[in-house]
Amino acid sequence: MNVLLEKFLFPKELEAALNNSPSVIVPETKEMLYELIFGNKSTNRIEVSYEIDGDLIKEADVVRCKNGAVVNYTEDYMRRRDPDCMRISDDMPTDKPRFKDVYGYDFKSVKKETFQWLAQQELILVPFMAGGARYGYEAILVCPRNAAFFAFALSQLQAFVNAKSVDKFKPKAIIYVAPPFRHTHFEGKQVCVHNRMKDRHEIFSYNLYPGPSAKKGIYSVLLDIGEREGWITAHASAAKIITPYENEMVMMHEGASGGGKSELLQDVQRAADGRVLIGTNIETGEKNYINMSDTCTIHPVTDDMAICHPSFQKDSRKLCLYDGEDGWFLRVDGIDEYGCDPMYERITIHSKEPLVFFNVEGVPKATCLVWEHTLDSDGKPCPNPRVIVPRKMVDNIVSDPVEVDVRSFGVRMPPTTAENPDYGIMGLMQIIPPALAWLWRLVAPRGFKNPSISGNAPLASEGVGSYWPFATGLKVKQANLLLEQIINSPNTRYVLIPNQHIGIYRIGFAAEWISREYLARRGGVNMKMDRLVPARCPLFGYTLKEMKVDGQHIRSKFLHPESQETLGTEGYDKGAEILYNFFAKELECYDVEELHPVGKQILQCFKNNGSIEDYCAIIPLGLS
Repeated sequence: MNVLLEKFLFPKELEAALNNSPSVIVPETKEMLYELIFGNKSTNRIEVSYEIDGDLIKEADVVRCKNGAVVNYTEDYMRRRDPDCMRISDDMPTDKPRFKDVYGYDFKSVKKETFQWLAQQELILVPFMAGGARYGYEAILVCPRNAAFFAFALSQLQAFVNAKSVDKFKPKAIIYVAPPFRHTHFEGKQVCVHNRMKDRHEIFSYNLYPGPSAKKGIYSVLLDIGEREGWITAHASAAKIITPYENEMVMMHEGASGGGKSELLQDVQRAADGRVLIGTNIETGEKNYINMSDTCTIHPVTDDMAICHPSFQKDSRKLCLYDGEDGWFLRVDGIDEYGCDPMYERITIHSKEPLVFFNVEGVPKATCLVWEHTLDSDGKPCPNPRVIVPRKMVDNIVSDPVEVDVRSFGVRMPPTTAENPDYGIMGLMQIIPPALAWLWRLVAPRGFKNPSISGNAPLASEGVGSYWPFATGLKVKQANLLLEQIINSPNTRYVLIPNQHIGIYRIGFAAEWISREYLARRGGVNMKMDRLVPARCPLFGYTLKEMKVDGQHIRSKFLHPESQETLGTEGYDKGAEILYNFFAKELECYDVEELHPVGKQILQCFKNNGSIEDYCAIIPLGLS
């Protein structure tokens, strides 16, 4: 038996499995864990396979490149997160599907089989701190030795712990990985079963894509702890933005997957001649540019999981946050050729330590290039190529808690015209009061062509906070926590920012970059009301009368989409109707007795087709 196991306090079922396992490896360093992926230094390619009913089923190919391990799954389905993979096995309050209700039998039998299977495997046990080394919670991963790439990925995402440095390490979270059960019990689906107890949160991962378990599973753990203790881990990126004149602003960007969180941390993308492309008319091909000389310096804080613990709160009455991860699971579909994102290209190509790549082409002993995306079976590039980048490698990284000046919310918008009306009618930046900010976070539109998950819908909700897919508890309780957080941070301001399209114009993430530059130069949403006009659709709050960035005016058709000839007020109003119907449908579930009293006022305001002034009367905008 590995003597390092004596440093842990395990539940009895796990202890029994470890005692019966042929071998248990507890890596003392991440370097040691990386070498376990390939077994020995002469091996540069492995197949991760499992025997199922006499057949050998291959789950993934893993290649050793100069800059790390490259993982490619056999099935297209396994290359992105299935949004319907969470099952709850305990009896604690939840709005998520319970295992017994879905499958018609109790999880206890599968749990017993899982431990029996693990006891027959050579195992890797990885201790880590869920939520980061400074403020995190003791946790462990248990997985089969031939899935060492999965364990290495987890060690990159969360704060790896050397077992020699601990004593009486009692995990508050445990991830068990048993890949064959995907085929033997769950018809090939990415099932992750959550079992919550008073003293720990167990996750049974029956697949080898880290998205639902090593990544979002730990997010579930933090949300579960927060729901019990009264705080939130926001689904957000955040950065300290420093202007060319050395003014500072902290901006936090939320939204469903694909909503622009990673893009907040990117430099403004420029055309070959240095200009910034705002948008391209998809019918005529007309391109609209602005010139920008000096742009802001980005000091990243978080990429996806922002712990908003009350202990961070300061006297400024602004929201405070801290990164809940040690590494970032970056989607690199936007890097499709050299030069798209110089910082991450440099980090991943010239990495000082091995990285792990997913859904990217890998050639043994060669350098893995993040713009060479794996082709799906239909011959098209996989829309979800990923790389895990340790945050310590990111330029200008901020490691202390920060106070948020501006809290933005990104929405993927479809192309929209009067002839083909849709909901893509949001202007380049909308200033909204806290009450509306809360509503947008309740409905959290997944939006147009989300690249991160399998399946697609014209307009669907990611759920409360846009983190609902990862939460295990109650929607209304999360809605209340989110509202209390907003009420308790009156000096943090709110904006909406579209991406992909504004009406007829394809914009990508230009609106986000331009808004970031504009807000930073103004010290945040720090402006007089006489600079604003109510948006035609009250759900969008206020629109700037005009917007000038680096001395240049943004054309009105980007600020006020209804001024576009191909959209007009009629097309705009049809899009607004689509949004209102969507909001009405998604807000129904929150209209219950348990909702916060202020929340009830906001919902009633929505039902009454309230004006922007009505929303401001509930919770003030805070501008003069």
